[in-house]
Amino acid sequence: MVAATKPRSKGIKMTEAALAEVLRLRERKGEDLYMRMGIKGGGCSGLSYTMNFDEPENVTPRDELFDYEGGFKVVVDKKSLLFLYGLELDFSDDLLGGGFKFNNPNAERSCSCGTSFSA
Repeated sequence: MVAATKPRSKGIKMTEAALAEVLRLRERKGEDLYMRMGIKGGGCSGLSYTMNFDEPENVTPRDELFDYEGGFKVVVDKKSLLFLYGLELDFSDDLLGGGFKFNNPNAERSCSCGTSFSA
């Protein structure tokens, strides 16, 4: 498992499989982008995970930045981090049930699709 390299906080953890997939997707974009993770209202359980690539210049003082092996960075706004702190992002390429998996210790309940939760 690859963890954030900031000694003060682990914040968001990523398995080797998740990091490899994110790096593969970023390479297809052909740019040195950060991954922005967050939450938004909605989904079956009330809150949904968000994940997309973002330009480094879009990082603001309201964001936390986490460094991973290979110089990859994950950005999370501080409000979302309240719900995501300690989350482990995993990835599986299984035909059934494959994709990114959010293992969130803050989730009281999760939807069967795995992209929605309540806290």
